[in-house]
Amino acid sequence: MTQQAAPAVTSPPASGPQKTDGRTSQHPVWLRLLARPEVGVFLGAAAVFVFFLVAAPPVRQADSMGTILYQSSTIGLMALPVALLMIGGEFDLSSGVAVLTSALTASMVSYQLTMNVWVGVIVALLVSLAIGAFNGWMIMRTGLPSFLVTLGTFLILQGVNLAVTKLVTGNVATNSISDMDGFEQAKAVFSASFTIGGVQVKSTILYWLAFAAVATWLLLRTKYGNWIFAVGGNQASARAVGVPVAFTKITLFMGVGFGAWFVGMHQLFAFNTVQSGEGVGQELIYIAAAVIGGCLLTGGYGSAIGPVFGAFMFGMVNQGIVYAGWNPDWFMAFLGVMLLGATLVNLWVRRAATRR
Repeated sequence: MTQQAAPAVTSPPASGPQKTDGRTSQHPVWLRLLARPEVGVFLGAAAVFVFFLVAAPPVRQADSMGTILYQSSTIGLMALPVALLMIGGEFDLSSGVAVLTSALTASMVSYQLTMNVWVGVIVALLVSLAIGAFNGWMIMRTGLPSFLVTLGTFLILQGVNLAVTKLVTGNVATNSISDMDGFEQAKAVFSASFTIGGVQVKSTILYWLAFAAVATWLLLRTKYGNWIFAVGGNQASARAVGVPVAFTKITLFMGVGFGAWFVGMHQLFAFNTVQSGEGVGQELIYIAAAVIGGCLLTGGYGSAIGPVFGAFMFGMVNQGIVYAGWNPDWFMAFLGVMLLGATLVNLWVRRAATRR
C-alpha cells in the first residue's frame, strides 16, 4: 500500500517593509521639481520681479508690465531656438546679425524691386533658413567647433549687411516701406497690438508664449526631442543607436534661422526701416538668456520653459532700471551679475538633486 505525499502548503510571505532598489524607488515631488532645469531661473526671476516691485514703483502699473513683457518677448523669441540648439550641443554666434540680415533682405527686395512686401518676406525666410542650413552643414561636414563656424558667419553677415545696404540704398539704413502693397497685412501678422483692460499688448508676447509651448511639446513629447537631447549628450553614442545626427543639428540651426526671420520681420514692420549696423551683441543676450534658463553650454540638458524666465529677467532688469530712475549704463553690470548668479543657482540645484 503506497502512501501519497501531502501537498505542500505555501505560507504567505512575512509582512514587513519591502526593500526597493534605487531604480524603482519613488522620489518625492519636491525633489523631482528641484531636478528640473528651469527651477533655478524661476526662483531668480521671482526675486528680480519682487526687487523691482519694491525699488521701482512704476513697475506696479499695468502698462509698465506690458512694456516689460514686450521687451522680454523680443529676446525670448530668439532665446527659444538658441536654447534648443544649445541642448543639441551647439551654439550660434551669428544669430544677432542674422535677425538684421532678414529684415534688410525683406526691405530691399520689396522696395528696390517695387514688389509686394510679402515677396520680400518670403525671400527673407529662404535666406534665413539657408544661413542656418549652411552653419549646420559646415559644422557637420568639417567637424569644426560651432564657435569658429558661426563666428565666421557673424563676421560675413556683419560686413555684408553694411556693404550691401550702402551699395543698394546709398545709405546705412533702408528706405521706408510703409506705403507699399501688403505692408498693412504684414504688419498685422508680425507687429500687431491690441488692448486688454486698457493696456496695450503686443502680439509678440502671444507668439513668444505659443512658441514656448510648441518647443516644450517638441522636446518632451516627440522623437525629435529625444534626438536633440541625445546628440547634445553624446554625439557618437547617438549615432551608434541610429539617431540622425546631421539632420538633427542642421535643422536646429535652421530653427535659429527661422527665429531670426520672425524677429527680423517684427522689427521691420514695427519701425518701417532698419539700420544696417544693428544686431551686433544681441547673440550674447540670446545665449545668456538660454544659459540663465538652465541650458548647459556642453549640451544635453535644458528646457524651453527656462529661457522664457531668462528672457523675462532680461526685460525686467532692462526696463526696471529705467523705471527706477537709475543710470541705464548699469544694465550690463546687472546682466553680468544675473548671469553669474543664475549659473551658480542652477549648479547648486542640479547638485542638490543629484546628491539626493
